[in-house]
Amino acid sequence: MLFPRLQGVARRLRGLSGSVPSQCAVCHAWPAQRLCKACTARFAQPATRCQRCALRVPAGVGVCGACLRNPPAFDACLAAVDYAYPWADALADFKFRGDPGWAATLAALLRSTPGVAPALEAADRLLPIPLSVQRLRERGFNQSALLARRLERSKTDSRSLLRLHATETQIGLSRARRLRNLRGAFALHPAQAAALHGQRLLLLDDVMTTGATLHAASLVLRAAGAAQITALVLARTAAD
Repeated sequence: MLFPRLQGVARRLRGLSGSVPSQCAVCHAWPAQRLCKACTARFAQPATRCQRCALRVPAGVGVCGACLRNPPAFDACLAAVDYAYPWADALADFKFRGDPGWAATLAALLRSTPGVAPALEAADRLLPIPLSVQRLRERGFNQSALLARRLERSKTDSRSLLRLHATETQIGLSRARRLRNLRGAFALHPAQAAALHGQRLLLLDDVMTTGATLHAASLVLRAAGAAQITALVLARTAAD
């Protein structure tokens, strides 16, 4: 049992590292936090995005053609950055290499995104997209839940939305195939569902590709009577 305990200690130490001055993960300037102010300014420039799915659109366009034809189940979407360098690398460290110390830096980046702070203030609850029990056991933490607690701990609700089963990897699949994979994947905790009626909800995920995961989760929240659902994502891929 010693090895799992050592792993837990290592995770806690990595979690503290976000508050200890070190080299910037991108330009290696020292001393700095995980990401220095210069790199944040360089790689996190605001972009014109579709109000419904956060896809990049030309200036003056409010809603992209895909959302006009097939609106998602959520009302709006806010994204901090594109899923590209250096954010793709940071998210890989965060999710797949067991480095939850990125949570504070990435949550601060999301909070600074235009529209996010007012959305947090207006929301009744902030719901992170849950992981399946199997995936949570493998990873050791839910990256979306860590981000949510860093964004607004008092409004974070990690109990109401449940993931009933793991889905096959979604990488490279079309939106239609992803939606089929996610059918029946989400549900609400029976003791919590009634409390969501009429509420303004924020639904948080780390990366949005086609929006299938957020759409599937939003359908469950709509069925419970949610008044408004805004999706928050750290990174948005370049195209559906």
